[in-house]
Amino acid sequence: MIVDSRTIIVLIGLRGSGKSSVGRALGARLARTVVDLDDRSAALLREKHAGDAIRKFGEGAFRRAELEAMMGALREEGAVLALGGGTPTAPGVEEMLVGAKKQGAVRVVYLRASEGTLRTRLAGAENAHRPSLTGASVLDEIGVLLNLRDTLYKTLADVVVEVDALGVEDAAEEVVRRVGA
Repeated sequence: MIVDSRTIIVLIGLRGSGKSSVGRALGARLARTVVDLDDRSAALLREKHAGDAIRKFGEGAFRRAELEAMMGALREEGAVLALGGGTPTAPGVEEMLVGAKKQGAVRVVYLRASEGTLRTRLAGAENAHRPSLTGASVLDEIGVLLNLRDTLYKTLADVVVEVDALGVEDAAEEVVRRVGA
């Protein structure tokens, strides 16, 4: 299926899967606006980073902000939308994505990475603003979050792109190829 230029390409996956980086590469490659939902959600709570917003207001308040940010982002035809790792778990978001898919407004791409790849990427990343969601360290909770979210991500996705062996540009190229953009 070829993606219409008005169709929003939604990237989902765990932290470290490359949603923001691949989103920027897709935006540049396709001349599309890029929306990072973590940034928008944090801004609604007047914070710079999602992690700061979660720590200050709690995960529930942040998930409500994500829902509000998501409603706005889904009105931006043709955007590349990088969701936060937990966005699909926010109350109402799954239903919103399913509805948008039925209308042909979005194509959902799951950037899927193994636990080992996520651990390697996050070990080399700046994690100061990434909150623990399970009480374990950011690296130690990867397996738990992957087990909790993988099925949901697969269910929501129109396309699953395995990113373990792909750099940012190669992943963006694979997304373009697979969604027909």
